[in-house]
Amino acid sequence: MAMLSSEKPVVLLLGQIFFAFAEWDALAAVAELRVRPENLPIGSSAAAHGVPPTPFHKPKADRCFDTQQIHDGDRDRFLSDCKSGVHDGVFAISRTYDSVQRFGTAQLTGRFDQEVVDVLPQSLKFVCHNGAGYDQIDAQACANRGISVSNTPGAADASTANTAIYLLLGALRRAHVPATALREGQWRGSMDLGHDPDGKVLGILGLGGIGSALALRAAPFNFQMQYHNRNPIVHPSSNPTNATYVSFEELLRTSDIISIHLPLSDVTRGIIGQKEFQMMKDGVIIVNTARGAILDENALVDALNQGKVFSAGLDVYENEPDVHPGLIESDKVLLLPHVGTATVETQFKMEALVIANVKSALENGSLLTPVVETRTSKL
Repeated sequence: MAMLSSEKPVVLLLGQIFFAFAEWDALAAVAELRVRPENLPIGSSAAAHGVPPTPFHKPKADRCFDTQQIHDGDRDRFLSDCKSGVHDGVFAISRTYDSVQRFGTAQLTGRFDQEVVDVLPQSLKFVCHNGAGYDQIDAQACANRGISVSNTPGAADASTANTAIYLLLGALRRAHVPATALREGQWRGSMDLGHDPDGKVLGILGLGGIGSALALRAAPFNFQMQYHNRNPIVHPSSNPTNATYVSFEELLRTSDIISIHLPLSDVTRGIIGQKEFQMMKDGVIIVNTARGAILDENALVDALNQGKVFSAGLDVYENEPDVHPGLIESDKVLLLPHVGTATVETQFKMEALVIANVKSALENGSLLTPVVETRTSKL
């Protein structure tokens, strides 16, 4: 066991479990589970704390966990509680994406930035995040505090790649234009002819788990595939379609479609801007299911208006949930509201992996999928 005390280590849940109930329950054998009342799994225990059931999910009648009473679920209260010792003794945090930003309501904690990391309890050793991207956490600040961080790589690959191929094919045909016209009683409306995928050069910016999953899905459409990573891929299993490695500049200059699969970091933020759009082919198609801030949206809108970009398929945005008005107004853009992982199966896999990381932290003092900044950390 990671902790040798006779008392169970404490795990704090930030956010809500929607699918992996059995996996979460199983943690009770090795840990004390603390759950904010407003984020209790659905059912009688939640009702006992005055928390109404979430309409989207069927109630579970037998939910019952040790709970921590917090009356205000927002960032200021979380910071205050950390400073006043409410969370002292917490060994691991299980953290969901909606703890960062609950659209339409106050943030539960907001980003785990330096301000948050500075006040986290000294007992905290692990933060297990639900998401492949972890830009919502200052992982280096956590590493400096001796806190290990995990994410959920792999669990979201298939679902996000499926979303990317949907956006790619839809953008090739500008399929949203006749689809919208049909619903408005205008049949095809003012649609223009689209393009076939056959023979087009698909440039994958970031051939990691999601990028390679996209390549597998794109292969039957007879794309010519190329990619750019920081370094060429060595192992053939990580490049299942034998895509050609090219430089960043060559990928921009020679691709008919560019699909973005990079993590957001200080290096990748705004990596595609006005200069990069000018390097691209006329009529290029842009697909982004990674992070909105990798693209300069003002530059993308300009490129769309100038005809440099034929169309775009986007699932992510620079300032979510706000979307650049130029993107909303353009009939050249197929838009989705960050739903790349919004399937029952994928959400279960992601929740289960988060909980498996917590379990590994408790039992082994290490994480299954640590992020690179904290990869060497072990209790």
